[in-house]
Amino acid sequence: MRPGEEWVAFKMAERGGRGSGGHGSLDKSITLPPDEIFRNLENAKRFAIDIGGSLTKLAYYSTVQHKVARVRSFDHSGKDIENEPLYEISVQEEITARLHFIKFENTYIETCLDFIKDHLVNTETKVIKATGGGAYKFKDLIEKKLGLKVDKEDVMTCLIKGCNFVLRNIPHEVFAYQKDSDTEFRFQMNHPNIFPYLLVNIGSGVSIVKVETEDKFEWIGGSSIGGGTFWGLGALLTKTKKFDELLQLASKGQHTNVDMLVKDVYGGAYQTLGLSGNLIASSFGKSTTADKEFSKEDMAKSLLHMISNDIGQLACLYAKLHNLDKIYFGGFFIRGHPVTMRTITYSINFFSKGEVQALFLRHEGYLGAIGAFLKGAEQDNPNQYSWGENYAGSSGLMSTSPDVYPMQRTRSGTFDMLEMDRLERPLVNLPLLKDPSTYIPDTVDLTDDAMARKYWLTCFEEALDGVAKRAAASQPDSIDALERAEKFRQKYWNKLQTLRQQPFAYGTLTVRSLLDTREHCLNEFNFPDPYSKVKQKENGIALKCFQSVIESLDSLGWEERQFALVKGLLAGNVFDWGAKAVSDVLESEPQFGFEEAKSKLQGIGSSVVVVGTGYCGPPHKCALIFADNSGIDIILGVFPFVRELLSRGTEVILACNSGPALNDVTYSESLIVTERIAAMDPVIQSALREEKLLLVQTGSSSPCLDLRYIGEVPVCYLSPSATGCSETSRFSRLDKGLAVLVRERKTDLVIIEGMGRAIHTNYYAALKCESLKLAVIKNSWLADRLGGKIFSVIFKYEVPCK
Repeated sequence: MRPGEEWVAFKMAERGGRGSGGHGSLDKSITLPPDEIFRNLENAKRFAIDIGGSLTKLAYYSTVQHKVARVRSFDHSGKDIENEPLYEISVQEEITARLHFIKFENTYIETCLDFIKDHLVNTETKVIKATGGGAYKFKDLIEKKLGLKVDKEDVMTCLIKGCNFVLRNIPHEVFAYQKDSDTEFRFQMNHPNIFPYLLVNIGSGVSIVKVETEDKFEWIGGSSIGGGTFWGLGALLTKTKKFDELLQLASKGQHTNVDMLVKDVYGGAYQTLGLSGNLIASSFGKSTTADKEFSKEDMAKSLLHMISNDIGQLACLYAKLHNLDKIYFGGFFIRGHPVTMRTITYSINFFSKGEVQALFLRHEGYLGAIGAFLKGAEQDNPNQYSWGENYAGSSGLMSTSPDVYPMQRTRSGTFDMLEMDRLERPLVNLPLLKDPSTYIPDTVDLTDDAMARKYWLTCFEEALDGVAKRAAASQPDSIDALERAEKFRQKYWNKLQTLRQQPFAYGTLTVRSLLDTREHCLNEFNFPDPYSKVKQKENGIALKCFQSVIESLDSLGWEERQFALVKGLLAGNVFDWGAKAVSDVLESEPQFGFEEAKSKLQGIGSSVVVVGTGYCGPPHKCALIFADNSGIDIILGVFPFVRELLSRGTEVILACNSGPALNDVTYSESLIVTERIAAMDPVIQSALREEKLLLVQTGSSSPCLDLRYIGEVPVCYLSPSATGCSETSRFSRLDKGLAVLVRERKTDLVIIEGMGRAIHTNYYAALKCESLKLAVIKNSWLADRLGGKIFSVIFKYEVPCK
């Protein structure tokens, strides 16, 4: 069953509903639950619609109210704080922006419009932007139902705007289709510069558009032989009227029964011209001499090849003429159908001699609606923000061969959805990436690696009950926490089952995407920070040990101290509630602490993976440290290391997550922890006062780290004299982004800590400066795969080639 089918309840009634205005039979026999399909309609602000020949794509913008976890330092002045919590935790309501895109059959348009009208409370606009051929056909119906004036927009302009938007904002939007390989969908990493490219839109005919910039594009060619030709001739040849049924016939056919091949003409390959004997010499060529009747399947397959080869050759010629190497295909002819993508791919590969790939878009069907929405929202300048796909509310790419799962191709009653959340500030590349265009954050592609995919999906399934339990326990005063936790569990379980069947649903499947999907689902059911109380307690305990750890380190000689600092960094990284091996220990052994973690480390002297020899040379100008966990990790592991760097004359930028994920330290928590450490340690206090220690947020709320997307977010300078003041007065906020700060401070060392940031992601990341990637392997399966034991350590120091 496709995602979406379980969300639509059907009444098995006759299609008695009739549309108005001459629109024919419009189905009214569906019930649409507002919490799953047209979500948050009561807060919708702006609408756009793209109506094609068979599908309607609706877009709207809404404000979403959800819970966020906040921490605020207590005023401890003049009090005995020994038994007081370190800071106050509160859950507050926050308003954010979300884009909703819904795709459904035109058959249901009147019912859907009625539903929208009934649930729409307030909208800021009196106009709905519309594009597509159906915008004219259904204009009167839309205006009558919604009371909004239909403002029609140019189809091609909307397509281009929509294409630019998804290429910029969705990392795994583009894919190549490889039917006969182990990985059916091969996703491409987004290039920092998306222009120029060729867009080949295959609708009834074919339009070929060269796109050079955001607003500069031109129609450079096309053909009248397109999807409408395939559909029309197919209907004449097979008497099959439905497009999807025609494709299903083609998927079962054998074109060589109908087409004349090179070997049929020459008895084999045509060596002089280098033509394979299996190459089509004449489409439908055998029909002139054969006495037999051809099957519908064979004729449909021959027709599909004929149309696809013609389009592929045209696209290649135009790409060569304009010196373009990126060709994106879209239009209803494509629409995620494996059989059309396969024939287009073959054609492009043949005519370009393998130099150009046919590229497809995961959200190709939404381009027109996205573009129409952007046209209507130009005054809000949506392109000034970064947007991220909300996996909890998106259907994902579904594409299965029609002969294997024919019901997956049945579009009646199915609703595809895409949701995108606005990020507070634009996200940019880390300037220290050696080559952003070749950077791949994820270490293992689970779409490729079937064994790893099976393991990690099972791992996340087995951990799910514990995560749901932890979520409910984090809100003991909420009467519906258990109910919401169960809804979260079911939602994420369904996502995991989808990914078992369709690992390509949300792009390349990785440990990072599994973690991010879980965080999205937790937030969807208002569990913003399930580990907040755990972090609060562990931060308080670790702070009480900080001075004794520093005294112990200061008593050591230089070389011995360096080793102890590294061992402390690694021991601190053991405290990761996201690892089952660790959470089991922490729950069963409450006294397990820093020294016990040191004893757990495997092979700290022998099996440490070391690349290069640095750290004993001259001081670095500035070190950028991406921190991992709260508590012992950041306080007893990271901060002593930070202190040593500062003592050597190195400035430090400490980067923490903008939002919560597992027990990872957040930026707001790091501010309070740093303030308390500064009150105990003159080195940290002096560095803060002289702005040699800077605290920044990454722009991420993930246990992993994508260095292509870091935040241009405010940097906070912590005033050492501000203990006990309110949070707003304690910090002066300067609008300097992390990326800008890295350049300004001439950062020449990057330290990435933790399994999520340094192993699941960035293990192979190439940087322009020296880097140190370190983590403790807290998963026995992964340790075994890497040739070590659980709690083995990674300590990877790299110097870039000159």
